[in-house]
Amino acid sequence: MRKQPEITNKTRQALIDVFCELYSQKPIEKITVQEIANKSGYNRSTFYQYFTDVYDLLDFMENDILDYIHENAHNKEQTDPQGILLLFEEKELYLHALLSDYGNIRFIEKLKREFFSDKLDYCIPKDSSMTPYLLEFNISTAFSLIRLWQRRQKDLPPEQLFRLIDTLVNSGTSSIQKK
Repeated sequence: MRKQPEITNKTRQALIDVFCELYSQKPIEKITVQEIANKSGYNRSTFYQYFTDVYDLLDFMENDILDYIHENAHNKEQTDPQGILLLFEEKELYLHALLSDYGNIRFIEKLKREFFSDKLDYCIPKDSSMTPYLLEFNISTAFSLIRLWQRRQKDLPPEQLFRLIDTLVNSGTSSIQKK
């Protein structure tokens, strides 16, 4: 008997949704397959048809986001804070969980490399010993502000957040304090 793709995708997504909810609330070590199965309304055996364990599910989500970036953000040349905001809109559920307090710092580092691997020009001197430090400062600042925006229930319009990040990266905090 063949599975119907719509049902398969719906079941997988239900398991992922429950995992995201749990991962936003507690560390992965405290999440069990049984808990995911119970909350999603499926049996443990159904979970194992899609994933080997919770870490496999986490890898699936991380890879899905990285694939999304490759397919969308890079093709549109949106590897700037605005591209990151687009990603946050499209993959909000995943990112809310992955970038929560219980998220994995290695994933955040992968995400930063994906968006900034080509060392975007943010008024940074080329071929300087300071360049890696300045890049890390700018990239980390952008991601931290986006995570704060997410935690604050997106209390600013995305365009305003993008302008804030752009201003901070290119002109520093003093340009905002003067306003």
